[in-house]
Amino acid sequence: MKIGPRMRALLRTAIIGALAIASGCTTIEAGLDGLSAARDEDSLQAGYTSTRQPITFETAQQGDPQSAIGRSQHPKILAAYGGAYSDPKLEQALAGIVGKLAAASDDPNRAYRITILNSPNINAFALPGGYVYITRGLLALANDSSEVAAVIGHEMGHITANHGIQRQQREQAAELASRVVSEVLENESAGQIALAKGKLSLAQFSRQQELQADGLGIRHIARAGYDPFAAARFLQAMDSYANMRNAFQAKNPNLDFLASHPSAPQRIQLAERLAGEANQAGNAGQRDRDRYLDGVDGMLFGDSAAEGYVRERTFLHPGLGISFTVPKGFVLDNTAEAVMATGPDDTAIRFDGVALPPNRSLVDYVNSGWIGGLEAGSVRQRQIHGLQAVSAKAQGGEYSFDVTVIRLGGQVYRFLTAVPSKAAVDAVAIATETADSFHQLTPQERAALKPLRIRIVDARQGETAETLSNRMVGVDSKERLFRLLNELGPNDAVKSGQRYKIVAE
Repeated sequence: MKIGPRMRALLRTAIIGALAIASGCTTIEAGLDGLSAARDEDSLQAGYTSTRQPITFETAQQGDPQSAIGRSQHPKILAAYGGAYSDPKLEQALAGIVGKLAAASDDPNRAYRITILNSPNINAFALPGGYVYITRGLLALANDSSEVAAVIGHEMGHITANHGIQRQQREQAAELASRVVSEVLENESAGQIALAKGKLSLAQFSRQQELQADGLGIRHIARAGYDPFAAARFLQAMDSYANMRNAFQAKNPNLDFLASHPSAPQRIQLAERLAGEANQAGNAGQRDRDRYLDGVDGMLFGDSAAEGYVRERTFLHPGLGISFTVPKGFVLDNTAEAVMATGPDDTAIRFDGVALPPNRSLVDYVNSGWIGGLEAGSVRQRQIHGLQAVSAKAQGGEYSFDVTVIRLGGQVYRFLTAVPSKAAVDAVAIATETADSFHQLTPQERAALKPLRIRIVDARQGETAETLSNRMVGVDSKERLFRLLNELGPNDAVKSGQRYKIVAE
């Protein structure tokens, strides 16, 4: 969570946005500039210098008219996803994968820039001009080089098919159509209906694009010598991970048609069929698991220190020196804007912070209008671990809200608990337990906080999924997460001598 001086107003509407994992597409940075620099250094050591222009991603894409689009959006992508993640060992492993894919490409003249994003989310996507992005969260879930090749090959397929350009054109057309309807009919609702229909068309079009990119990617990785069934395996892994994370999260079926990807079963079935067609020659292709595990060993897992850490049901921020814990049954999710927690009966908790002048009282701040539906007489002052605090209640739509603000220095931290009015849970108890757990970290506690990382371990004789998962720290549902990270089914046993991923400091 990034705490900034300006935050969006809360409770203007009677809705808490449900958390969801966007299983989009990712891209990865191959480090072509570094390879070029190494060649130039070799030339200097040999006693001569090259007069030609170094081959970099920028020079290679000069003839691509779409490069301006990706180049203009690249800084925005980095800002939204915590910047680029630098790990020479991991980058070298990915460069090998990209090299094989480039050699087997249908478009050998196209250059690609693969960027690892410093985000725990599982995501991958591509921009016009050869920009491909992949999060370290996705790399943590992948189990071998062939699965990462399937992701990158999929994104290369989007670029080759010009899907980014096509989608941009359709979005512009849909927005224009909605404006025309609004202006001609002088009916804003009609324009909104037109835009909604346009979004439905865009989503359907995007699903077709995803399936086309799946086909292009699977054939591509097969030509490169990778296991073509990797795409189906990884789609299943992503679906299983999303189901685990969404176990307690509210869902709105009315928004399903806006999903940008086909359903997982449909994609997995298609991926298996396409892999079978690509594998007719009988060559299963390489998985290259050991080399990939060497690359991800030591990679950061989960949140970074700048965003704060989630440790099971507890949030800790070493920079801000604060911590709190949500009740049992809740799942924490640390986003760039706020920390969110979702629990039983569609209950949600939001935590964020704003700057507040020291001469302004908390009571005045709570009554200043940013809380819609505030109940008169519900505002009360109290102390939480020696800190000034104010709690209040509000009503909006089908939700009941409990708001608690806590002053710490020049910052005010805000807890917003939303409970459906018909829910059987005790909103006051949930809100009080969470807010009352807020406290300042001691210097010793702050110094002891370390990031979590992927560690590769060998299974010893007699070890099980339970014993290996017990070596993991800082995560909830340890055995279930261990099985997901290593693509083990509920009844699959670990094999002695085989390497596995765990999460540790």
